[in-house]
Amino acid sequence: MSTHTTVSYCAKRTLSAQATRCLNPDNINPHVKEAKYAVRGELAVKAEEYRVKLAQGDKSLPFDSVIFANIGNPQQLDQKPITFFRQVLSLLENPQLLDRPEALRTSFGYEQDVIDRAKVLLADVQSVGAYSHSQGAPIIRKSVAKFIEERDGFPANPSDLFLCAGASSGVSTILNVICNGPQAGVLVPIPQYPLYTATLSLLNAQCVPYLLEEEKAWGTDVNAIRASLEKAKSNGTDVRSIVVINPGNPTGASLGLDDIKSVLDIAAEEKLVVIADEVYQTNVFEGEFTSFKKRLRQLQQEQPGKYDNVELVSLHSVSKGMVGECGQRGGYFELVGFDPEVAAQIYKLVSIGLCPPVIGQCLMEMMVNPPKEGSPSHEVYKTEYNGIRDGLHKRAMALYDAFQKMEGVECQKPQGAMYLFPTITLPPKAVEAAAAEKRAADEFYCLRLLDATGVCVVPGSGFGQKENTLHFRTTFLAPGTDWVERIVKFHAEFMAKYQ
Repeated sequence: MSTHTTVSYCAKRTLSAQATRCLNPDNINPHVKEAKYAVRGELAVKAEEYRVKLAQGDKSLPFDSVIFANIGNPQQLDQKPITFFRQVLSLLENPQLLDRPEALRTSFGYEQDVIDRAKVLLADVQSVGAYSHSQGAPIIRKSVAKFIEERDGFPANPSDLFLCAGASSGVSTILNVICNGPQAGVLVPIPQYPLYTATLSLLNAQCVPYLLEEEKAWGTDVNAIRASLEKAKSNGTDVRSIVVINPGNPTGASLGLDDIKSVLDIAAEEKLVVIADEVYQTNVFEGEFTSFKKRLRQLQQEQPGKYDNVELVSLHSVSKGMVGECGQRGGYFELVGFDPEVAAQIYKLVSIGLCPPVIGQCLMEMMVNPPKEGSPSHEVYKTEYNGIRDGLHKRAMALYDAFQKMEGVECQKPQGAMYLFPTITLPPKAVEAAAAEKRAADEFYCLRLLDATGVCVVPGSGFGQKENTLHFRTTFLAPGTDWVERIVKFHAEFMAKYQ
């Protein structure tokens, strides 16, 4: 069969398939096609292909392991689960084990508080295979409310809490309620976690970007927010909300009291819903974390009237911090200052999904209510927790120090979260080579890095960046320093090649 005949045959088959199927790329929801999610994009797909090749014994690649530094997925990169959490989960998944408490203690090392916690949770949820209340199991929401009260020093009401399948699910829920049409706009920090722009694309709503101040440790710039807001309003956009990620993703920034107040001032003046993404609140290396709710309550006490009607949604998750249980899909959001009838509509929306994963809910309860000092499991829990925290900080500084030595690389000192977002200045020849491949220069650099080292990072263009700047985002979750040395060696060779 000739090449011409083969091509014609394939083309006919494709046309035939499109004619006999309902869906083809031209008639599916255009907003799905428009959405982009860089952390699981082309680079991640290629990295997975390399991983499979290595697993199959391929020796042709110039590296012997793939480092997925593109996504905050701690346990994929060898972070060990917290023993107390997993022991309790095992009993929830298989309650028959509770019939042999002595064997659990003597043969498997389960402490009595593990057994007691499993019994308490099962008494409320009955079975992790059963639906829970759509907002989440009552006993778990009570634990979360107590955690928030102890964290902030202000009351929290379990009825204002919604457990969810990771914070991402909560973000989707809230944006679905806020965005009431194509003119609805949401202020989003740039750089940002692409969940926000992708979800807004799906909703056919407007992303209103505001630039963070890189030279000031990626802090919020009130003037930049106001300028973006006014420009959007002049273009007919109905700006309804502002997103803040604190500590920052991808920047690793940790906001202080004044930055938080500035955002709340704008929200109060402009009637904006504040979406506070606080999933990295325990990943803080510099200073201490202050929640948006705590700062709001302080301001409401200090200046009665001004902040009374600020609407705030704050989100947290079991996926990050020292827990790192991304696959369990546990999270929550808290509503503050919402009209009760709007809250009822949010409840209706989450009810359509029946309930969040019950095993993830139970893990959330343990995260906010870990073994207390004096309890049998406390010492092991404390040792594991502190070991993970100290290891993350150590690797963050090792990566930061490496970037300090690399030509054309500038990086803000890590303050929190799980990421660094360095600026890279590439030689003109590298930029020209990227243009010849019809790629952004940072994407070109990241692909070459992956091909040479097996280290997968994400180009800054996937998060948004200031015009005429280039960045990439990397996690510092992978153990050891070998992969850091790979980056340093590649960068020197890349710069030399394109000088």
